[in-house]
Amino acid sequence: MDLKQFYKDQRKIEWRADIRKSMKTKERVAMTRTKMLEQDPKIRNKNGKEVNLGLTEQLAMQEARRCIDCPDPTCISGCPVNIYIPKFIKKIEIGDFLGAAKIIKETNSLPAVCGRVCPQEKQCEAQCFYSIKLNEPPVAIGFLERFVADYEQNSGEMTTPEVAESNGIKVAAVGSGPASLAWATDMARMGYDVTVFEALHEIGGVLKYGIPDFRLPNKVVDVEINNVKAMGVKFVTNFIVGKTASIEVLRERGFEAFFVASGAGLPRFMNIPGENFNGIFSSNEFLTRVNLMGAAKEGYDTPVSLGKNIAVIGGGNTAMDSVRIAKRLGAERAMIVYRRTREEMPARVEEVEHAIGEEIEFMNLNNPVAYLADNKGRVKEMVLQKMELGEPDESGRRRPVPIEGSEYNVPVDVVIVAVGVSPNPLIPASVKGLETTRWGTIKVNDDFQSSIEDIFAGGDIVRGGATVILAMGDGRDAATGMDKYIQNKIKK
Repeated sequence: MDLKQFYKDQRKIEWRADIRKSMKTKERVAMTRTKMLEQDPKIRNKNGKEVNLGLTEQLAMQEARRCIDCPDPTCISGCPVNIYIPKFIKKIEIGDFLGAAKIIKETNSLPAVCGRVCPQEKQCEAQCFYSIKLNEPPVAIGFLERFVADYEQNSGEMTTPEVAESNGIKVAAVGSGPASLAWATDMARMGYDVTVFEALHEIGGVLKYGIPDFRLPNKVVDVEINNVKAMGVKFVTNFIVGKTASIEVLRERGFEAFFVASGAGLPRFMNIPGENFNGIFSSNEFLTRVNLMGAAKEGYDTPVSLGKNIAVIGGGNTAMDSVRIAKRLGAERAMIVYRRTREEMPARVEEVEHAIGEEIEFMNLNNPVAYLADNKGRVKEMVLQKMELGEPDESGRRRPVPIEGSEYNVPVDVVIVAVGVSPNPLIPASVKGLETTRWGTIKVNDDFQSSIEDIFAGGDIVRGGATVILAMGDGRDAATGMDKYIQNKIKK
C-alpha cells in the first residue's frame, strides 16, 4: 500500500466529513439520501405492478455524488459477493452507467435481482462511512445497483461475463435458485461444462415461486437467467435429483462434482388445534400457487379462493409478501398476526412500510392458539391470545409471553402460515453417508464441501433459511472450493 496516498485520501475523507458537518441546512438538504420513486399505495394495493419505480439518471448521479470514495471501503466487507461498490458508484457519478454495470457483474451475476430484494440496510449500507462515522443515512447502494442493472437491461447492450476455454469437465447443480445461479456463473467463467437441474418447470427457484412480481418481476429474473445461459450454462427442468435420477446415476453420466442448493422448501406449522382445516395454507404453497402457477388468474387449474378476511401468521418478508398479495387479490381485511412488536419484525423495514401504506392491518403481540371451522370443515375463526414481551431469548430479542385469559376470536376466511421453513430433505435422504445437522441442513466445511468429497452445498440447504445475497455468496465460495477440489484431483 502507498502510505502517502493513504494518508492523503484519509485527510480528504476527514475534510469532506467536516464540511458535511458544517453545511448549512440548504446545502445539507441538497445532499440528503435520494428517495426511491414508487407507486401510490392506494393504487398499487389493487394491482400487481412493481411498487418501486427506480431512479432517474439525474437522481442516480446525484446519489452517487454522496459517495466519498473511502480509502478502505467498508461497504465491500458488508457485501457477501464482494462487489467493488465505490468503483461502480464513481462510474455512475460520471454518467458511465454501462461501465458501472460491467464492474458489478465482475462478482454479481444477478444485479437487477439483488438491487431489489437484498437487505442492503443490514449489509453493505450498514457498513457505509455515513452510517458508521456520521450517523447519517448511508449511500443508497441498493437503489444504485438496481438503477445500473435496469439501465443495462433496457439499453440493448447487455454484457455477458467472459468464460475461459472449455476444460471439458462436467459439473452439476441441484436447484436453480440464487445460490446455484451464482455458482454456475463462476464455474462457467472457469471453463467448466455446467448443468443445472431444476425440479420445477421454471428456472429461478425462490426468485420465481417465492417473491411476487410487485417486488421482483419475473421478466427481470428471466433477463438475468438468459445472461447466465449465454455463458453456456445448461438448464434441465422437471428433473428431480434423487427421483428422476440419483447422484450415483449422474456420476455414471460423467459429472465430476455436484453443488446442492435445493433450498428450504419444507413448510413449518405451529401444531395447534384446527391447523388442518380447509382454508389454511403454508406460505410456500400460497406463494407458489400464485406466483408460479397462476392461481390468481381465471381459468387456471389451481385457483386460490380467498374471501374477505385474510390472516397471515408471521413477521418476516415471506409474511409481508403473502399478506400484500392477499390485499391485491381482493381481501377487505388483510391482517398480519405477529407475537412480538412491529419493531422486532425480521422483515425489511421497506417491506413493512410498504405494507402499512397499503392498508395492511398489523395485529402485533398476538399469537394464534387454535382455529375454528364451519360445518363443512372450512376455517371461519382464529383464536388469538395476547402476548407481552419478557426477557431476551437466545436471538437477543425479548421473548413473547402469553397473557393468561386474554384469548379472543377473530373471523377469517383464509389463514396463511409464514412461521419459517425447513430444508428440503430429498437429497440428504437419497445420498448415503451425507452428514446433516439435527435441523436437517447439510454439514459443510469452509470450502462448502460436504462429508462426501464430490458433493458441495450452499444456500438454505446449509443455512436453513437466508437471504438471496447470502445464498449467492455461498454459491461463489462453493465454486472456488469445487475448483480447488477438482484441480487437486487432476494433479493426483
